[in-house]
Amino acid sequence: MHGIDKNFFALANEIKGLSEKEIYYRIRKAFDAVPYATQKSCMDFFNKFGFWGRLDPDNGVYEEIEGKADALFAHMDDFVWVYEHLADYRSRKTLFAILNNWYRYDFTTTAQTKEVLFDDYFDLDLVRCSRREVFVDLGAFVGDTVLSYLANYGEDCYQKIYCYEITPETFAQLQKNVGHYPNIDLRRKGVGDQAGSLSLVGSQGGASANTLGQDSKGGTVVEMTTLDEDIQEPITLLKADIEGFEQKAIRGAQRHIREDHPKLLLSVYHNNEDLWKLPQMIHQLAADYRFYLRYKGSPIYPTEITLLAL
Repeated sequence: MHGIDKNFFALANEIKGLSEKEIYYRIRKAFDAVPYATQKSCMDFFNKFGFWGRLDPDNGVYEEIEGKADALFAHMDDFVWVYEHLADYRSRKTLFAILNNWYRYDFTTTAQTKEVLFDDYFDLDLVRCSRREVFVDLGAFVGDTVLSYLANYGEDCYQKIYCYEITPETFAQLQKNVGHYPNIDLRRKGVGDQAGSLSLVGSQGGASANTLGQDSKGGTVVEMTTLDEDIQEPITLLKADIEGFEQKAIRGAQRHIREDHPKLLLSVYHNNEDLWKLPQMIHQLAADYRFYLRYKGSPIYPTEITLLAL
C-alpha cells in the first residue's frame, strides 16, 4: 500500500472508531493547542463568512467544530468513497490534508498540497480546451475566471462563453471587464434546480460571497433558472463557484451532464458536505467521470477547493 494510502486509511479508521462526541473533543483539543494568533485568525474567518458555523470559545460557541465532528462521524465512509474514486495521488493527498486539518488542525500536509503552479480551475495538465469550447461560468463575479481562461488558453480558444452573476454592482463590473469580447453572453441570473426568484443576501465577506435566500425584506430580487432550461446548445465546460448552490446547479444541469459530458470545475468548500456529495451526485449521472482535487486557500484552513470532474 502506498504511503499516502496508509496515512489516509489510518486516519479514516481512527475516526470511524470514535463516537461523535469523542471526535468533537479531539478537534477541540487540537484547536486549543494552536497558537492564539492562529486561533484568532481562524475565528475571525469562520465568523466573517458564516459558511461553516461560528467559533467563539470565550462565549462557549463551537458551532464550527461541532459541524466538522458531525461531518467526520456521519460521512467518513463517503470520504473513503471519494478517496477511492480520485484519479491521482496528488488529489488523494489533498483529500487527506483537508480531513487531517479538520481533525487535527494540522497545517503541514495542507501546505504540501496547496496549488502554486496553476490558476484556479485551470490545471493545464488536466483541463484541455479548444476552439470548440462552450464555457459556462456560474458565479462569474467581475470576470476574473473568464480572463484567467483567456490568458491560459488564448482569446480565440472558445466558441461561446456564458457568464452568470447575481449582484448588480458586480455584474456592471463584469460587463466592463469582459463584455467587449466576442460571443460572451452575460446573464444576471441565479442558477439552481428550479426556475423562480430569490433574494440577494449580502455577506460580510464581500460581494464575492453574496448568497441567495427566501426573505427579501425589500432586497434585490434575483431571477432563478436552471442550466437545462436556460441553455439549449451543448456545453463543454462548466465552472461553478456559487456559495453553496453548487448541488442545486448540478441537479438543474442533469441533461447537459448526461448528454454533453462537460468538464466540471466545482467549488466544494462552502459547507462540510459538498466535498463528498458532489462527486457522488456526478457519478450517479455519468459513471465515467474521473475526479481530481486541487486547492489554493490558506494552509491554516483549506478553502478554494476545486473538484475537477473530467
